[in-house]
Amino acid sequence: MATFKPLVFSGMQPTHTLHIGNYLGALTRWVDMQKTHDCIYCVVDMHAITQGLDVWGGPKVLAKSIREVTAAYIAAGVDPKRSIIFNQSQVAEHAELAWVFNCVSRLGWLNRMTQFKEKAGKDREAASVGLYSYPNLMAADILVYRATAVPVGEDQKQHLELTRDIAQKFNNDFAESIAEHGFGDAFFPLPDPLTQGPAPRVMSLRDGAKKMSKSDPSDLSRINLTDDADMIAAKIRKAKTDPEPLPSEAKGLAGRPEAENLVTIYAALADETTEAVLAEFGGGPFSRFKQALGDVAVARLAPIAGEMRRLLADPGHVDAVLAEGAARARAIARPNMDAVKDIVGFIRSA
Repeated sequence: MATFKPLVFSGMQPTHTLHIGNYLGALTRWVDMQKTHDCIYCVVDMHAITQGLDVWGGPKVLAKSIREVTAAYIAAGVDPKRSIIFNQSQVAEHAELAWVFNCVSRLGWLNRMTQFKEKAGKDREAASVGLYSYPNLMAADILVYRATAVPVGEDQKQHLELTRDIAQKFNNDFAESIAEHGFGDAFFPLPDPLTQGPAPRVMSLRDGAKKMSKSDPSDLSRINLTDDADMIAAKIRKAKTDPEPLPSEAKGLAGRPEAENLVTIYAALADETTEAVLAEFGGGPFSRFKQALGDVAVARLAPIAGEMRRLLADPGHVDAVLAEGAARARAIARPNMDAVKDIVGFIRSA
């Protein structure tokens, strides 16, 4: 039975500005994970261009966004010395392995991917081939490092299952060659979803029934990691609520999505339970609770925005972090890709 070195891989797209939902749902977990795991954190810029200029904004916007997301990783506490931070396009092995996986993956598997249907909308014929096949690239992102675990949210679980299917099919299709090249009964691991308990589900500040989104046209719908203290406080004050006071028990939040969302955000930022928040603020007016929430949000997030501004004032430093991370990533990816070429039967120079 093949054994694999434990390794975590994850990444975010540099499309639009990261927000508090990305911070609470992913970045805080990444920071904790690097204390106990070997981690690779990627800025997946190749994924960013799958939906056209109207989403990623063109070359100058993309370059700026890559640096901004990198700065957000570091400002939130991801340590580029402890973990590998790089942008995907600097490591060509991602694209090389994705092509092999294009030939291993099946059309029927991709046709079942719900995110393509959601992102392509009604006019699927106009969608890019990249948007259709990007789950294969996502599988390559993970497996080019032979990563064993991936922190995923609900919206990415289907893609991780596809990654496992591709890894299994590759291992089966090339079983004899894998053994002949000294890799035992499997070359790729079947990466597991990595969970650390339920992540807070952060919803729009304008509509508690919608997930907070980087692409929402209303900037008031989210707290960006680049927002300063005044902007954070203003957005909390303007957040949609209902006319009733906060309940004193969690069951009283049922059917009140905006109230539940703000309580969830407060609890996550203050490292408290929902019950503890409601015990303190239940029965009182939203104005008092929003003031307290604004104070907690500013205390937690404003330093991140400040550190991001400091980092982005020196783009050469950010680029150096990415370059160093890419070199470390290539040192893992290149031997793995060479092995894939040998297993498949490609001839390569020594």
